[in-house]
Amino acid sequence: MHFRVILRIMGILLMIFSITSLPPLLIDLWYQEGTAQVFIDSYLALLGVGLFLWLPLRNEKKDLRLRDGFLVVVLFWFVLGVSGALPLLLYKPLNISVVDAVFESISGLTTTGATVLTGLDALPHSILFYRQMLQWLGGMGIIVLAVAILPMLGVGGMQLYKAETPGPVKDNKLTPRIADTAKLLWFVYLALTTACAVSFWFAGMSFFDAVCHSFSTLATGGFSTHDESLGYFDSPLIEAVAVVFMIAGGVNFSLHFMVFRQWSLKYYFMDAEFRTYLAVLVSVSLVCVVYLYFSHVDSLSDALRHGIFHTVSIMTTTGYTTSAFYLWPGFLPVLLLFTIFVGGSAGSTAGGMKVIRVLLLMKQGMREMMRLIHPNAQVVVKVGKMPVSDRVIDSVWGFFASYVAVFVLMMLLLMASGLDQVTAFSAVATTINNTGPGLGDVAVNFAGINDFSKWVLSVAMIMGRLEIFTLLVLFTPAFWRK
Repeated sequence: MHFRVILRIMGILLMIFSITSLPPLLIDLWYQEGTAQVFIDSYLALLGVGLFLWLPLRNEKKDLRLRDGFLVVVLFWFVLGVSGALPLLLYKPLNISVVDAVFESISGLTTTGATVLTGLDALPHSILFYRQMLQWLGGMGIIVLAVAILPMLGVGGMQLYKAETPGPVKDNKLTPRIADTAKLLWFVYLALTTACAVSFWFAGMSFFDAVCHSFSTLATGGFSTHDESLGYFDSPLIEAVAVVFMIAGGVNFSLHFMVFRQWSLKYYFMDAEFRTYLAVLVSVSLVCVVYLYFSHVDSLSDALRHGIFHTVSIMTTTGYTTSAFYLWPGFLPVLLLFTIFVGGSAGSTAGGMKVIRVLLLMKQGMREMMRLIHPNAQVVVKVGKMPVSDRVIDSVWGFFASYVAVFVLMMLLLMASGLDQVTAFSAVATTINNTGPGLGDVAVNFAGINDFSKWVLSVAMIMGRLEIFTLLVLFTPAFWRK
């Protein structure tokens, strides 16, 4: 393990991350709300710590090994999760504790959208912008951005990229060089964000709100500049724009790249994962609309509006709300909660287990039933027309087993701390799947739960962002053996 190289990289990343204090500083200079010193102090502190780590080790330029990459990624998320809390702590009127500030920061960076803050409408524009920006940066993974920059600093990026994207199709690259891949993904991400902001603006949002909500919509994060989330605007057109771009955020960005490059939508529908993703969204939306209408909760137009919006928002793990969906009749709140376990596509900004894993689990289950009927048959699992190797199937089952074990352990820890079953289950579900709103005591926000639970859920958010294995592998003895 090259610890000196790892510390050097952490210093570089902290110096890069310190720049996140500058855009909110400019926002404050525009609105003149008196928070400039908060972001100046934050910038200098993070830059200073980064320099302190980097300067003594600046000549350490050994190549990263794969194990080094895993450690860098995990340290990166924990260190930046804590570092991102600094402006929130320095802004005294917020009167926020350390655990709440770290929880809010990690929630932003992991695009979870679970919040402990209230009174958002009264906060300065710079603080609101900072929260939204954290989600936008976390959306595609700050590591993916970093691998486009680190090669210029003498650090290879392939190990970091593999550790950051541990999905079943992680080795697919758009271009031969990983730095070029990262740049292309960020170009697509930036283009969609711009289109989203312009659409929100034309739909009736202020320019500031449009930019802020475009950040959290494409990142499928769900932070808002208002306590009522998108319900504040009470606009079917704004909700329709959000639905389009939330769906886009839940799609594999490699597909977006192919569509943009060839100017053809056929690449979406050629992908089996995208077809499954769309089918689940349409099916659950239809169930919600029909149940809301026949339960006489909403008129047909309102049932369509609320049913489709909340299905897309929850399944893509964005977490925007326009009404109290947790008070909907019958099984609907639980149905929506279960959709977050599916989440979006691999290679998207959405959380959850990912559609491709759920699809492979279903196909493997069908194969096992076929083997019961025909014990000697050679049944091949295919995604689309492509056979899937048993190695990939094994990795999906391994992920699922680890996911369930971690989920159960965290739920039991929350219940031991005093939370009821519904709150504990939904809190872990929404954080480990990077969604946001839950049921029970965390239906509106996470401010009312105890500090121990917030620390546990902060770890759950990072585990969800790194898809379990990247963090768990650090706890295996084999990882640390020479």
